[in-house]
Amino acid sequence: MLRTKLGNTFNTEFDYLLKFLALGNSNVGKTSLFYQYVEGKFSNKFLSTVGIDFREKRITYKPKDGSKDERIQLQLWDTAGQERFRSLTTAFLRDAMGFILVFDLTEEQSFYDVTTWLDHIRAHAYYEDPFIILCGNKSDLENERVISKETANDFANNNNLLYYETSANTGAGFNDAIESLLDLIMERIKRDELEYSSHQNVKKRRLSSFLNNHLKNEDKSFKYCC
Repeated sequence: MLRTKLGNTFNTEFDYLLKFLALGNSNVGKTSLFYQYVEGKFSNKFLSTVGIDFREKRITYKPKDGSKDERIQLQLWDTAGQERFRSLTTAFLRDAMGFILVFDLTEEQSFYDVTTWLDHIRAHAYYEDPFIILCGNKSDLENERVISKETANDFANNNNLLYYETSANTGAGFNDAIESLLDLIMERIKRDELEYSSHQNVKKRRLSSFLNNHLKNEDKSFKYCC
């Protein structure tokens, strides 16, 4: 399964383990966004990711319906943007629950390549309709922007994506993006759990009915055998 619910038998520290995968061209700021989200600060010392980078964060998720809080362990996987690592990225796609597609607002090619990354996700993700958010990063560099908010919004709407403008430098926008992705995923998880529970209840009722009928027949056989 893409997500794991852990009860007292396995781990008492969190309820769900969720894996998020960030994709996009090199140098768009994927590593810096995750670092800002986990550590609460910015670093400009990162080099381009080679292969896969990994961070974790434990959060308390508060459902919008007012139900009880859930303790979630987030695994944040940051993939290399270079073509030579594409096969490695593909292997990690099948395990992820949510996807963060990042481009650089100051670099046109990173935006044009979003389509390729989007096709790659949809071709290899576990779900036929994976949850993806689009992040236009480096929003703090307004004077260097080459992709307008309107252009990015139009692309997101046409491809059924949620769009956020983010800054790894200031932290702006990314928390909201993660929360929206969590809302979508937790809604699906709860729905899947409800369907599974209903299915199990149906199976139990059928088994109970079968056993009752079987016992009645056994009882009749006993009464009329002599």
